[in-house]
Amino acid sequence: MNGNYKLQITNYGLETALYLIPVTLGDTVHSRVLPDYNREVILSLRYFIVENVRTARRFLKKTEPSIVIDGLTFTELNEHTSPDAMAGMLKPLTEGMSVGVMSEAGCPAVADPGAAVVAIAQRKGYRVIPLVGPSSIFLALMASGFNGQRFAFHGYLPVDNAKRVEQIKALETRMNTVHETQLFIETPYRNNKLLDDLLRACRPTTRLCIASNLTCKDEFIRTRPVKDWSKNKPDLNKQPTIFLIGT
Repeated sequence: MNGNYKLQITNYGLETALYLIPVTLGDTVHSRVLPDYNREVILSLRYFIVENVRTARRFLKKTEPSIVIDGLTFTELNEHTSPDAMAGMLKPLTEGMSVGVMSEAGCPAVADPGAAVVAIAQRKGYRVIPLVGPSSIFLALMASGFNGQRFAFHGYLPVDNAKRVEQIKALETRMNTVHETQLFIETPYRNNKLLDDLLRACRPTTRLCIASNLTCKDEFIRTRPVKDWSKNKPDLNKQPTIFLIGT
């Protein structure tokens, strides 16, 4: 199949492919953030590659309560999964059966181990179809007021305090030099520590956007100079958060 996509149609009228299925970012009503088409795709699938089986089962049941979970096949994917194992997860595609990929939250393959299995699918020439859904990275960028034409997502900053402060200063310099928005995240229970480091390391006039619990009832998105955040720090402990600095 290398180099040429092989078009096949499932019983539901959908093309046989590796479908990248976005998941809600929190306890959000599906209809608010996911199109009906996603449900059609999900109901056509029997094979799923997921980051967490329990989370995936819960998401599917909320998508369609009548779905028979025991009739589905789940394989778990994480940063330790070998390339050979990932290739095996794609075997249904060789038999004309579609496969779905799901992260624990948001869009698969973006800051997510799903990217590795997508890379294998692309090398093997399988059709890859991304579905529409919420991405905390892009939602935060949209709402920040920062440059949306030039930006970089860095994932997690170093855990070591000195190295983290050093990288924050480097990102701030890049932000000012090339006017590139800088985005990064932290493990939720360490959010407050990262915020403290940002407030210490950045210039008082640097603008910092904090975007937490996106699409949820308690969504919080604010952009302020660092000097203003220092006067009124939010409690971000265990709150999924995107941090951005920009001009």
